[in-house]
Amino acid sequence: EQLLKMMEERMMDVEQKLRLVKRLLQDKVNQLKEQLSKNTKADAMVKDLYVENAQLLKALEKTEQRQKTAERKNYLLEEKIANLTRIVKNLASPSFN
Repeated sequence: EQLLKMMEERMMDVEQKLRLVKRLLQDKVNQLKEQLSKNTKADAMVKDLYVENAQLLKALEKTEQRQKTAERKNYLLEEKIANLTRIVKNLASPSFN
């Protein structure tokens, strides 16, 4: 009878430990589910940022191309101004003589 009582106590102890382990495992499962949810949201944000970055790079390339075009046009206009200034000086020079 004493052996039976000891076995019952051991069984109760084992059951209590099992309940504790089950609770700890459930907590871990909940924690992992929450982490998975956070990771999923972060992954979606990274994808959105990747798309946005690609769009910004395209916009930057267009802006840089426009700037180069504007610089070329500006250079040509400065050349024309210099030529016109030279022509005006040449036209004005004989009239002062």
